[in-house]
Amino acid sequence: MVRITENKFHTEGKAIKNMPLPSTVYIPLIQHVGKICDRLEIKTGDDVLKGQLLATAEAKIYSPIHASISGEVTAIQDWPHPVLGQAKAVVIESDGQDKSPSHQGFTKSPEEIKKLSGEEIRDIVFKAGVVGLGGAAFPTHVKLNPPKPIHTLIINIAECEPYLTGDSQLVLEKANEILQGIQLVVRCLNAKQVYIAIEDNKPEVIKALQDAIHNTQYAIRILKSRYPQGGEKQLIKKILNVEVPRGKLPFDIGVNVQNVATVYAIYEAVYKNKPLYERVVTVTGSLLTHPKNVLARIGAPIKQLIDFCGPLKEEPAKIILGGPMMGITQYTDMAPVIKCTTGIILFNHKEAEIMEEKVCIRCGGCVRECPAGLMPCMINLTSEKELWAEAKTYGALDCIECGLCNYVCPANRNLVQSIKKAKREIIP
Repeated sequence: MVRITENKFHTEGKAIKNMPLPSTVYIPLIQHVGKICDRLEIKTGDDVLKGQLLATAEAKIYSPIHASISGEVTAIQDWPHPVLGQAKAVVIESDGQDKSPSHQGFTKSPEEIKKLSGEEIRDIVFKAGVVGLGGAAFPTHVKLNPPKPIHTLIINIAECEPYLTGDSQLVLEKANEILQGIQLVVRCLNAKQVYIAIEDNKPEVIKALQDAIHNTQYAIRILKSRYPQGGEKQLIKKILNVEVPRGKLPFDIGVNVQNVATVYAIYEAVYKNKPLYERVVTVTGSLLTHPKNVLARIGAPIKQLIDFCGPLKEEPAKIILGGPMMGITQYTDMAPVIKCTTGIILFNHKEAEIMEEKVCIRCGGCVRECPAGLMPCMINLTSEKELWAEAKTYGALDCIECGLCNYVCPANRNLVQSIKKAKREIIP
């Protein structure tokens, strides 16, 4: 892990702002790890309410999709997708009223919450469509029901990606609600110890956490700011000094890691009967006049978020959804916000300059810095020669796609791109 330029100053400490209601949303039917939601609960021409169920699937691994505004379903069609390029989406034209079903938005009493079993909490989280909001988008109800006992829960507030500040600001504004979300997760997992992991570059967030948990047994672990410290396996190694074996997952060693925004979504689902139809997105970059942390509706075109934080100083050369290290460049500003959209970053032509790729000089920098203990240069070589079996042997599937190998490579090799290609070929 290395220290990299953070560039968080654009939005650090800025209060979360509610976006204006979108006139139209484009809600993809796949926003999660697992099967696409192909069982539609609505049809073109239907009127829907905010938070209404739109689609489900016949599968164990998936997450339901909900409307993010009230209005009319005008189409179900292919639309740009920020991760997949294109996917089927439900198009809803707003009626301007933003109406919800009567059972949503009413906070449960403490007595009602205490009566809920772990299974009931998981069912609420499932029906609310909660997924991992740190970017992984794995269905949270599945993660809250691991096949092996869990002794340790780690809450991830590392937010190690440059530019992104949404998680930190969420803690500053919602620390007590996040604490209640943590308590719900503990009840689902029966975890005996809880660690809250945060980097030392967030002193105000640390203070807010300390104030919130002072009457609990939870422990805060303050880590030096390094990238990619927010990875599950990296956090586990740093906090517990235990490695997750190759090919295994954290539950195999009795650990569960939850992103802080996910924990807040769990709180809202259980306490407020609120499906996941909005999330905090950091909209940032030197091209924006007013970069912000924005509470945006799922399905809102990223153009609307950019306009909300504008005006632009010049046309962007590149728009990235996510962080600059692991995010995905967009080919259109009409791609929508989805559940795992953590940020929107705009780069000018100098910032987006593509460096000339040169011949590998065998310096070993990518091997030395790889947080997964791989040899990126060798996976790159096997990928270029289309030796997919050899790429698998070198551990291509264990790559977490953090981009650190590209970052440290003096020859500007496109290492992570070639590893992604190998992974696609190994597992079509």
